[in-house]
Amino acid sequence: MPKSRNDRKKKAVYTPPPSAAKPQVSPRWLLPTLVTVMVLGVLWIAVYYIAGSMIPYMSDLGNWNLAVGFGGIILALVLGTRWH
Repeated sequence: MPKSRNDRKKKAVYTPPPSAAKPQVSPRWLLPTLVTVMVLGVLWIAVYYIAGSMIPYMSDLGNWNLAVGFGGIILALVLGTRWH
């Protein structure tokens, strides 16, 4: 005769092994660098749209100013992935 479900041997509850690793700490330079690069990227794009034709080096770059600004923003996002 088959055994009922209540008669079966119960499995032990899984308990994960204790973690011996220390929590990681971000370098002190990471957050100020992240914020600075993000703000500079946004400001670069804003200045390009507001007064880009009046600033000599910005008018020479043309639409590449967007690549510079978004490059700063993307770099800030990459740095943000390293923040613990």
